[in-house]
Amino acid sequence: MTAAVDRMTPLRAAPAWAGHAAGTPTYRRIVVALMAGGLANFSLMYFVQPLLPMMAAHYGVTAAESAHALSITTLTIILGLAATGPLADRVGRVAVMRWSLLASGVLGLLSAVAPTWPALLLLRGLLGLTLAGLPGAALAYLREEVDGPSHPRANAAYIAGTAVGGAAGRLLPGPLAAIGGWPLAAGVVSLVTLAAGILLLVLLPPSRGFRAHPVALRETLLGTLRAPADRVVALVCAVGFAAMGAFVGVYNAVAFRLQAAPFLLGAAASLVYLAYPVGIAAPAVARALAARIGRGRSVTAGVALLAVSVVLISFPALPAVVAGLGLITFAFLGTHSLLSGWVVDRAQRTGRGTAQASSAYLGTYYLGSTLAGALATWLWQTGGWVGVAVLGLGLCAIAATAAVAATRSDPSPQQVGEDDAIALA
Repeated sequence: MTAAVDRMTPLRAAPAWAGHAAGTPTYRRIVVALMAGGLANFSLMYFVQPLLPMMAAHYGVTAAESAHALSITTLTIILGLAATGPLADRVGRVAVMRWSLLASGVLGLLSAVAPTWPALLLLRGLLGLTLAGLPGAALAYLREEVDGPSHPRANAAYIAGTAVGGAAGRLLPGPLAAIGGWPLAAGVVSLVTLAAGILLLVLLPPSRGFRAHPVALRETLLGTLRAPADRVVALVCAVGFAAMGAFVGVYNAVAFRLQAAPFLLGAAASLVYLAYPVGIAAPAVARALAARIGRGRSVTAGVALLAVSVVLISFPALPAVVAGLGLITFAFLGTHSLLSGWVVDRAQRTGRGTAQASSAYLGTYYLGSTLAGALATWLWQTGGWVGVAVLGLGLCAIAATAAVAATRSDPSPQQVGEDDAIALA
């Protein structure tokens, strides 16, 4: 088994390569390019979330059915992640990330003119396959191309880019849809994705810590499936599954809740997503906190904050909902930043392929989004907000239990370097 794992570990072009250091021009190019990529990736994935009520009315489907526009994308991303590993090994991380954004932008434009609900779901399903390329390769690329002391900072910057994308994907669609319907929102977000793909073509430097080589799909799939055989990787994946499920489930259902009594916000409901940008600072804050109290304890604290947020959003007062949405975004993105760095760090320390461990984490992460996102809208449709809140709190309990267990099983690397704490403070 060790030999099989070794064969799946990325081949190094230059064993002495230490990686790009923070402050260098190439490091800045990497950070800018991947932040732009994360922004585009997440905005294209999630821009439908605040528009679910509008899409339900446009296509004549129920609230529960409308959630499939997001769930089909996160479901096919899981399948795409399985192919991302061998493809990135064969053609390189950079090529996969570039073409991921360019192909996604084209599919996004096509979805903007989808004439029927089945056609839209088909295009959103294909979109998931292409969107998988960027997150599937980005974490491994950062681990291989950025030096050790600078990696936590670069990883936090990338996650911050996805946070900006999440904010844009929830704030821009409302005003754009008010002008030209949801197709205009889809078209604008897709054009942003194409622009990000072009930016990656121009800015992202080629890999120096990894040499492209053919890897059989069977070997890569085995590597992805074997990654959770490590107890810590499995527990980190469980935290990601539950935390992502709670986050997406709440965000899916709250769009409908704000249309109903006692809020009755109508088109103004999109304004509550102004709370989302609060989460942009979360990755940097989470890394600084991890430098002081440890990564595992910081993850556990983030999950606890996630649970508090669900309770706050459940109050029948608009200020509480807005504050809760800001808090849940901050808690989730900070937690995800730490988890995504933890899983590839653990894989590297135990001799497992970082790309396969990253794919395992992201696969369970998006599985949580798919299942909980669809379940939350069904619970809202059948029983109101109480069912959504119970689901969110139950997932938070699972995440907290797994986070505590992971911390106990992996105590040695919990502290982030002191230099990183200074850089992120």
